[in-house]
Amino acid sequence: MSELDRSEFAAGFLIEADEHVRAASANLLAVEQALREGGPQHRMLRELFRSLHTLKGLSAMVGVDAIVEIAHEMESILRDLDRGAAKLNAGAIELLLQGVRAIELRLSAYAQGRSVPAAPTQLVEALAALQTSHDAETAEQAVDLSLDPELLQKLSPSELKHLRERLRAGARALRIDFYPSPARAASGFSITSVREQIAKLGEIVRVIPRAVPKSAAAPGGLAFALILLSDSADELLARAADTDPRSLMPIALTSRDEPAEPDELVPLNRGSIRVEVTRLDDALEKLSALVVTRFKLTHAVNALHERGVDVRELRAILGDNGRQLRDLRGAITRARMVSVAELLERVPLIVRGMKRTTGKQVRLVIDAGKAELDKAVAEHVFPAIVHLVRNAVDHAVETPEERRALGKAPEGMITVACAELTDTQLEIRVSDDGRGIDSAAVSRRTSRVQPKDERELLELITMPGLSTLDGATSNSGRGMGMDIVRRIAVELLGGELSLQTTPGRGSTFTMRLPLSISIVDSFAFLCGAQPFAVPMATIEQVIDLDAERIIHTPAPRANDAAVQLSLLQLRGEAVPLFGLASLLQLKAAEKARAKAFVVRPDGQALAFAIDRVLGQQEIVVRPVADPLVQMPGVAGTTDLGDGQPTLVLDLVRLSQIALRRSAEVSA
Repeated sequence: MSELDRSEFAAGFLIEADEHVRAASANLLAVEQALREGGPQHRMLRELFRSLHTLKGLSAMVGVDAIVEIAHEMESILRDLDRGAAKLNAGAIELLLQGVRAIELRLSAYAQGRSVPAAPTQLVEALAALQTSHDAETAEQAVDLSLDPELLQKLSPSELKHLRERLRAGARALRIDFYPSPARAASGFSITSVREQIAKLGEIVRVIPRAVPKSAAAPGGLAFALILLSDSADELLARAADTDPRSLMPIALTSRDEPAEPDELVPLNRGSIRVEVTRLDDALEKLSALVVTRFKLTHAVNALHERGVDVRELRAILGDNGRQLRDLRGAITRARMVSVAELLERVPLIVRGMKRTTGKQVRLVIDAGKAELDKAVAEHVFPAIVHLVRNAVDHAVETPEERRALGKAPEGMITVACAELTDTQLEIRVSDDGRGIDSAAVSRRTSRVQPKDERELLELITMPGLSTLDGATSNSGRGMGMDIVRRIAVELLGGELSLQTTPGRGSTFTMRLPLSISIVDSFAFLCGAQPFAVPMATIEQVIDLDAERIIHTPAPRANDAAVQLSLLQLRGEAVPLFGLASLLQLKAAEKARAKAFVVRPDGQALAFAIDRVLGQQEIVVRPVADPLVQMPGVAGTTDLGDGQPTLVLDLVRLSQIALRRSAEVSA
């Protein structure tokens, strides 16, 4: 195999192995839930077994022996669980989860080209010990009874065990069917009398009622199967049940067939193919180049038109090209989409681990529906979700004792819910029913004025370095969480972050995010003589400015025009109005401003006065990678077709800066 072939095979191995690790984790958590609630576990155990068996085979092909060893030990335990030869308990689930985690860590090492650690000796020995502890039970239950499956299912484990033990000791087991009827009742044979007579001749293990087709022998469509141990003669037993001795059925021990293991690796997702993300990134990059080329072509056509050239046919072709590019953009974007439910698959594992370390009782509810995100957005937002969930468990949810004292259920609830607001925007909410956020306590820790509302409270708790815990724990308390959430949701992804909290009732953090951050629909506009772009998803509306509806307030101090606040009457609401040119310290245009963008961060409307809207178009957003030129309120750069870099503004962030500076100057 060439180096190229080996590289491609390794990439395919990692993709499929990751799918099976995620499936194994999800099925183990589902088994744990079913065990807690007394529900069926068989299907999840079989899926878990299949995932580990496939992982073992794939790992053997690429020579990752450590994963082969771990998966083999886990597989042996699951084989017994699957056929009912061993019992599941919390300790076994914990050990199996540790095995999945160990496999995941070794896959990560392999993916990064590092040396794959050997299988952890302590874990392998613990798995082997668990298997050994099941050996006696496995030998006990490796046999079955010659009974109909319908009757076997109705016998309890203790009854089955008792029958097997007595049969091995040489006892005789029988099944006698009794069919009640009016004629038998008139003769004194009812199920009660038959049970009493049979009990004198042997040991009744179980009487099982059965529905049977109506017939002359069973006019009521009912029968009773008596399972018993007896050395009495068949004639005596038959007479007691008013039946023919030849109808008595002996019960014997039989061998149980081993469950069939998959004998080949079956590709998942039939009807679909796996594509490396780098290839999709490359396709998006080439599409971006086409979008920029179209801008340049549009500029060239406009220049021809200004020189008097008839460009009607060219404009028609440009229109067709624009529609085709939008369709292509949609196709590539759909190919890059990942399920939010899939993104959140690992959150239950995080909560499970924190429950163990904090001693809190927490129930996690995930409602992702069919929402999808661009893979790049998903990779960025997942750490933010993790921080919110960790904070909810560690900070918000009370201990069981505290909750009981407050009249709450001892088990707290955390909900992660998603919904697509528009074709371009997704909302993710992380809620808890815990203690809520004490604004006074936050104010004391930050040495700031106590916030008047939830927007100001959010500004405080997202300050870098803030922690509401007195000391760091293994989960949080180092002042990193909420600052990271704000930077990811607002600065990196250009979305919004909001908070709702009620003391004693709980909190909800809401992130509104773009589905994709590479190519977006935007407004291009002029502010002063400088062109800018702003994503359309952040704009509530574009309005014409009417001087009669504007109330100008004096600048708080001299030379503070940059933060001068005016008020705009908009549908009965007084909306703060800022001059964007002044805020950006640009020279204002000579003519009066004619337009304004209205945004509504955290539910509060604000307006930014601009000079002229140039148009509506798709843009390719490039992040500002150099930290020396990064600044709040700038989401990235783009090319509007003139070959010059144009700043893409984040008006939500700029509105927060403008309000804060205005408040500071007025103070």
